[in-house]
Amino acid sequence: MIFTNPSGAPELACDQCGCRWFDRMSNTCYECAAEVTPENLAEIKLALEAFEAHRAAQANALSGEKKGLEP
Repeated sequence: MIFTNPSGAPELACDQCGCRWFDRMSNTCYECAAEVTPENLAEIKLALEAFEAHRAAQANALSGEKKGLEP
C-alpha cells in the first residue's frame, strides 16, 4: 500500500496492517510479519520516481519564473 506523507512524498505501508515500519533484514512488517513482496517494492519505486519527476518539474518551473521566463 502506498500513501502520501504530510510533505507529499510516497511511503510504503504494509498491505495487511497498514504499518509503515519494515525489518529490512527479513523484508517483513514489524507489526504483523507480512512479507514485503516484489510487487510492493516495484510499486514504491514507481511512486518515488513519479514524485521525483514532479519535484524536478516544479523546480524547473520555479527556476524559469525567477529568470523571467514562462513556466
